[in-house]
Amino acid sequence: MWLLTAQVIVYLLGTIKEIFMFLTCMETVTKELVSWMRGHESSVFSISVHASGRYAITSSSDTAQLWDLDTFQRKRKLNILQSVGIQKVFFLPLSNTILSCFKDNSVFAWECDTLFCKYQLPAPPESSSLLYKVFAVTRDGRILAAGGKSNHVHLWCLEAKQLFRIIQMPTKVRAVRHLEFLPDSFDAGSNQVLGVLSQDGIMRFVNIQTCKLLFEIGSLDDGISSSIISPHGRYIAAIMENGSLNIYSVHTLTKEINKPPPPLVKVIEDLPKRKVSSGDLKMKVTSGRVQRPAKSRENKIQTRILKQDLTGNFENKENELSDGLNKKRLQILLKGYGEYPTKYRMFIWRSLLQLPENHTAFSNLLDKGIHVAFLNLEKTYPIKSRKLLRVLQRTLSALAHWSTIFSDTPYLPLLAFPFVKLFQNNQLICFEVVATLIINWCQHWFEYFPNPPINVLSMIENVLAFHDKELLQHFIDHDITSQLYAWPLLETVFSEVLTREEWLKLFDNIFSNHPSFLLMTVVAYNICSRAPLLNCDLKDDFEYFFHHRNNLDISAVIKEVYRLMDTTPTDIHPDSMLDAFVALTKGQYPVFNQYPKFIVDYQTQERERIRKDELDYLRERQTVEDMQAEVDQQRVEDEAWYEKQEQLRKAEETRREMLLQEEEKMIQQRERLAAVKRELKVKEMHLQEAARRRLLQLQQEQREMELRRLDDEIERKIHMRDREIAATAKDLEMRHLELESQKRLYEKNLTRNQEAVAKEMREDADAYRRKADLEEHMFHRLIGMDQTQNQKTQKLIEENLAKAEQACLNTDWHIQALHKQRCHDLHRNECYQEMAKLLRKNRRKEIEILNAMREREAEKREEAEEKDLHLKSEKKASTLSEASRKWFLEKEINDALHAQHACNKVVPRCYTERVASSCLPRNSELNGISAVESSTQSSLNQRKAYWDSMEPDLMARVRNLRQRLATQARNRCQTPHLLAT
Repeated sequence: MWLLTAQVIVYLLGTIKEIFMFLTCMETVTKELVSWMRGHESSVFSISVHASGRYAITSSSDTAQLWDLDTFQRKRKLNILQSVGIQKVFFLPLSNTILSCFKDNSVFAWECDTLFCKYQLPAPPESSSLLYKVFAVTRDGRILAAGGKSNHVHLWCLEAKQLFRIIQMPTKVRAVRHLEFLPDSFDAGSNQVLGVLSQDGIMRFVNIQTCKLLFEIGSLDDGISSSIISPHGRYIAAIMENGSLNIYSVHTLTKEINKPPPPLVKVIEDLPKRKVSSGDLKMKVTSGRVQRPAKSRENKIQTRILKQDLTGNFENKENELSDGLNKKRLQILLKGYGEYPTKYRMFIWRSLLQLPENHTAFSNLLDKGIHVAFLNLEKTYPIKSRKLLRVLQRTLSALAHWSTIFSDTPYLPLLAFPFVKLFQNNQLICFEVVATLIINWCQHWFEYFPNPPINVLSMIENVLAFHDKELLQHFIDHDITSQLYAWPLLETVFSEVLTREEWLKLFDNIFSNHPSFLLMTVVAYNICSRAPLLNCDLKDDFEYFFHHRNNLDISAVIKEVYRLMDTTPTDIHPDSMLDAFVALTKGQYPVFNQYPKFIVDYQTQERERIRKDELDYLRERQTVEDMQAEVDQQRVEDEAWYEKQEQLRKAEETRREMLLQEEEKMIQQRERLAAVKRELKVKEMHLQEAARRRLLQLQQEQREMELRRLDDEIERKIHMRDREIAATAKDLEMRHLELESQKRLYEKNLTRNQEAVAKEMREDADAYRRKADLEEHMFHRLIGMDQTQNQKTQKLIEENLAKAEQACLNTDWHIQALHKQRCHDLHRNECYQEMAKLLRKNRRKEIEILNAMREREAEKREEAEEKDLHLKSEKKASTLSEASRKWFLEKEINDALHAQHACNKVVPRCYTERVASSCLPRNSELNGISAVESSTQSSLNQRKAYWDSMEPDLMARVRNLRQRLATQARNRCQTPHLLAT
């Protein structure tokens, strides 16, 4: 709907992707996506394409964007203030100008290439100021039409840049929703007809030069939502408010096309209220022109006297109709062809009936609304077409408002329906045709109201008796009156027994003749049908015959009517009893009172009384129905309440069973969980035991490796000492120093190892105590969590129980529940006391265990102090022996030095013995060190054995305590309702 050049169409996709509105370009032949065009942040409501097809403008409420359709890229963007807003931005046809209209009524013209502002339209006058909402431009781009929430339409001349005309629409128009010019192939783009769609759903087409309403489409009941006109102006497509799509032909809607050309001869009418004489008909004709009668005989212009027959003049005047038609000529044409041309039939009928087209008077009748007598017309006359039913209802209501008698006439819908169906698009013509028919062709019909017109039926019977006595005698023999063979044809105006074409052909002749022609048609219809009527013997057969279509030639019937009109004697001829044709008056419709007023008034009074009685009866019946409805509603509510109570009881039982099942499942899950926990604890203990054993084995292996290393080191040192003593005596002193440093290193290593071993033992003991405390804390926390969960479960159960008890409102259940609660309280108190006893026993046992552990700890501390004193004494003895050894070695070294100075070359034997003897104290020293190590190792082994002996006892006591607590917790879980507080 945007660009049709090069078989490409760009349309607005009415969905939002992410946060941006976008346009899509599609290939119309292959239906493939060509490009996306994004940039709008709000919905796009207007798309305008340049005449060349290269550029396009898309408009939203906050911005307008100019697109290059060759590259599908945005060329320019128009940003405005948020408070102003864009109304519409579009290209002017056949130009390079962009017209932008804003919500503050400002209109600017821009050059498309340079976007230079060419001009701005001035503000409209304050007397006719309105906010522009819709716009339309002629195809030549010279005139701009603008409208809004007003019945004014402003016409701007874009060349002169000024407002040159303000068109005021009818008062029923309060707002203009759409404007569009009607194209014409012969106006060179300067369109003269403007279509205005107003808020009432009616689109009116007016000539902007003459300001004349040409035609309109749509109605109040079937309004137009939106419309568009074809490029050549031949058709109008309209989307109706009920969702249907109507297509109108402009050629048919234009009245000027259907009108015949004006006559070439005009009849000069005489002045009214004057006596006609031959002297008054003298006129001067000069050069073919009619002039006024001569006042003086001295005039030199040659004149001639026109002498006309007075009788012929008046006959011609009577036969002359509006719009230049002549009734005599129409009758001649009708007798020649049997009917009028279909194309001009409606026009001829309007001329024959001389319809005044009183728009104002008819609108006043319509404004009174639907008459109360025809509110339920669809129940009596179910018509499939809702539009036709509404038109019939309005026409009958207008007739009832015009004259009261028609609200009580039962056959009026049958009389008016064929004309309503024929003129359903023009209700004014339909009303006036029916009214003219009633005034002229239904004369004396209402004199015997509410009975059928006996006088009119008598005329028909007299004529039938004159022309066909046999048929009338047949009717009399079978008790068939004129109310059966004549009145059904009159009250339906032959619409039940004739087809559409036959009915139109008949009424061409009825409207062209005297009102008595209708009565003669009834007689002719019976005479032409005498053969089947003479064969009928039953009354039902006669009724069926006059209410259904029959195989009858309407042309023969019409021919028979003309024969009856000519051959019927004057004394029984209906035209002597019926008045001549009288047209409706212009401006206001005539008063219709040709009926017995007292009967109508009496019927009106009776109807009013009956209506009041009916209203009282309806009111009382409504009261009774309301009371019955309330009783039924109360009964339904009671049944629903009882049913709901039963459902609640069943639901309660179901919930109780579900709770019991859930409790059993929970108990089973807890048992499984406890079993799993026990298995995990056993596995954990086994893993801890295995880890402890691996650790002890690793420590033992490390000690053995250290002892082997020490043994290897001692052996290596002894071997080195022997080598050094055997090698040279010079290194003796150095060897003594090395041995002394080695001794100190050994002592330091032994001390460090002993401290590390003690520290490891302490860390192991502390870790064991922390692990035991953590296990105890986790176990107590588990017990607390179980108690909390049990309390929540019990609380939920008690709440559900309380709600069920309150809903049931049963006192006995309350008493039973209270009794059960007392029993539960007693049982719970007993359980609490038993649990308290168990907890006290557990506390006493825990205290005993702690006391035993404290005593054992005190004993170990004393033993450790004793061993510490022993270790200090050993260290002191070791220090003394070291000092003696040092002193001895220094003494021996000094003696050796003196002996060396005494004998430099020969080493005496006594020296060797003395050196050998000096090595003896070193062996004793090594023996002392070994004794210290053995004592330390024995102390560590004693401590280890002590802890190994105490550990099974402590672990067994802890396991027993855990088992007792777990047993008590399981007992409490089995009776959760006793643990609620």
